[in-house]
This record gives sequence, structure tokens and C-alpha cells, in this order.
Amino acid sequence: MTRWWVVATVSVIFALPVWADDGSKDEKVAQEVRNVVKQLQMRYEKTTDLQADFSQKTKIEGFERPVTSSGKVYIKKPGRLRWDYLDPATEQIYVNQDDVKVYVPEHKQVLVGKLTHMAASKAPLELLQGAAKLDESFEIEPTKGKERGAAGLPLLTLIPKAKQQDSTQNLQKIVVEVFPKTYYIRTVSLYEVSGNVASFEFSNLKPNLGVGNEVFDFKTPPDAEVVKAPVLNGP
Repeated sequence: MTRWWVVATVSVIFALPVWADDGSKDEKVAQEVRNVVKQLQMRYEKTTDLQADFSQKTKIEGFERPVTSSGKVYIKKPGRLRWDYLDPATEQIYVNQDDVKVYVPEHKQVLVGKLTHMAASKAPLELLQGAAKLDESFEIEPTKGKERGAAGLPLLTLIPKAKQQDSTQNLQKIVVEVFPKTYYIRTVSLYEVSGNVASFEFSNLKPNLGVGNEVFDFKTPPDAEVVKAPVLNGP
């Protein structure tokens, strides 16, 4: 997956509540998952905007060392996102409903396009706008194994449903960890079919500060070249 697709997917999970699948052979674990999901949903239903720091570690199949980066993310319902990479290089990603702009100062270039075209699916846009639920695209279940998150809370695994495989063909699963007490999302890990894994850890979360729209408004610098993003599906 390219960076913007990873960011769009993570931001969808980060900004919206998750609904759980009740099906599980282990009723005790299933009940724990349902409780985490309920608390998570209640928390995000009360969140209108959110900003946080993030660190990203991407393990690429065939490479010994992971690629690391960090920055800040801003989210405002419905459908507005700003994702700033600050280290080791500066890059800004803006989403406003269906419009996407990716600014790379080093290259003096702005990539522009439509999220529905760039993601090869309407699911990211619908989720960012709050028009869809994650359980319409994913099976949500306890994470296999004994590993648990902070304070012993269960990890959530999201697996693309068969009917969604055409739009998430590179994605094998997503694993989500929440903060104890607040139930905001602490980590998100995206596992690709290829073996690549992109992991995000969030910190310094600040909800409902009344973030203004100007934070999400991007003005193209006069010296930047504007390039149309590739279309991964039909218009």
C-alpha cells in the first residue's frame, strides 16, 4: 500500500467507532471484546475533533530494518483530516470529504485527487464521513494468541470480508489496541498480504478542542507543481 492509503485507513479506524461481531467460540473473550468495543464506541461518539502525535514503523518484506517516521494528526468530523509527517522528512496529507491533497515540500509537488479514486473504493470516504460502519467491511474478532494490550485489554482484529476483497486486496488484517480508562485508540497495525506491516502508535491525544477548519485548509505554494494522482478505479 502507498503511504496515503495507509494513512486513510488508519485515520478511518482512529476517528470512528467500531462495532463488534458477537460470534466467538470463547464466550468470555467475546464478552471482553464486546465491552471494549462498547466503550470505544461511546468515546468516539462524543468526539467531534481530535489531535494527536504519532510514530510509525513500517516493516517491509525483504528489508532487515524497518522504516520509522513521526508527526501529528488532526481529525474533525465529518470527513476532514490532516496528517503531518515531521520526521525524518516533511510531508502533509489533507482530506476534505472526497478531496485529497498530498504536499511534499522537498519535491515542491502537490498530488491531488479523489479519495474514492485513489482508494479504489468508496469505503474510506464513507467511513470518514460517518456514513458507514466498520462491520460492513470487516469481521471484528479477538486477536489470536495470548498477547494483550495495555492493562490486559484484548486486542481487536479486523479482517476484510470476502465481498470487500476487491477494494482491500492488499490488506490481510488490522489489529487495534485501545488505551485503558479513556478507550481511545493507542495502536493500529496494518498487515498486508505481501508481508509488509505498518504500525502506528498514538500519544498526547487531545479531543474536542474546537479545532477550526483553517487547520485543514491547504493553499498550494506558488512554487509547487500540481500533479494529478493516479486513478485506481474507474471515475
